[in-house]
Amino acid sequence: MEKNFTMMKFPREVVEHNIEASTSKVRMPSHNLMMMGFFAGMFIAYGAAASSVIIHNVANVGLARLLAGCVFPVGLMLIVFIGGELFTGDCLMIMGVLHNQYRIRSMVRVLAVVFPSNLIGSVVLAWLVSLSGQWNYTGGLLGAFTIKVAMDKISMPFMTAFVSGVICNIFVCAAVLLTNASKDVTGKIWGCFFPIMAFIVGGYEHCVADMYFVPAGIFALRNEAYVQKAMETYGYTATQLAELNWGSFFIDNVLPVTLGNMLGGMIIMGAILYGIHGKTLKMDRPQKPHRHHERGYKGEQPEKKAE
Repeated sequence: MEKNFTMMKFPREVVEHNIEASTSKVRMPSHNLMMMGFFAGMFIAYGAAASSVIIHNVANVGLARLLAGCVFPVGLMLIVFIGGELFTGDCLMIMGVLHNQYRIRSMVRVLAVVFPSNLIGSVVLAWLVSLSGQWNYTGGLLGAFTIKVAMDKISMPFMTAFVSGVICNIFVCAAVLLTNASKDVTGKIWGCFFPIMAFIVGGYEHCVADMYFVPAGIFALRNEAYVQKAMETYGYTATQLAELNWGSFFIDNVLPVTLGNMLGGMIIMGAILYGIHGKTLKMDRPQKPHRHHERGYKGEQPEKKAE
């Protein structure tokens, strides 16, 4: 077997590491997954909130996106170095299913726990920011901008949001794999930074980030000063702003963006990369998923001796 003495893993090793990490996730109790998912949602939301502050009064779109792209990656860095389970990155668990390392239902259990946990963490952070007074910056313009961002996201056509979600999670999963490829902290930081910056500059849609942006806009609507500022600055009417609600959030944003994120992460990144490197992995490939890869297994029990 070829030895790797470089500062980074080979692509085959990255796929193998991802499968091993995913196997540990299917063994993790649901309450641990919930807490990890909650933190990941808060961390991504923090990056989103910080990026809004830095660009809310920048007129040039390209410059605004570049600035946001330099700030937003802090969310993934916090997840990588502190810990957390992010739904979009966990879409790469499809590799372990294809490798027969665990059953698809085990992957679905993880995703089904992590997704609402990310949502709760993001919404909690949005609620805390709404109470912090941050949106009063620039005479309330940040509050108005928060409403505008949310309006833009719920106004997107279904197919546009879907395709944007596909492209987004190609970059996010690339960032996850790059951090796994690096063997030192500096490499992991840059591995987080550049792919996430690219998807922010491109303006693509990330379901967990939108779990901050849209609820933040809904919370900002409760402040009449922000509403008036949004009407004056961006030309919204009361009828248009009434369309920003929890129903439009889930139907017009969460649904298409999440489906797109899943396609980009599971098929374009996870399945295709496994198809390229799966046959070269040095780890054993079980013929069927063994029960010791599933949640709750505590090891082989010793046989009782005959009396």
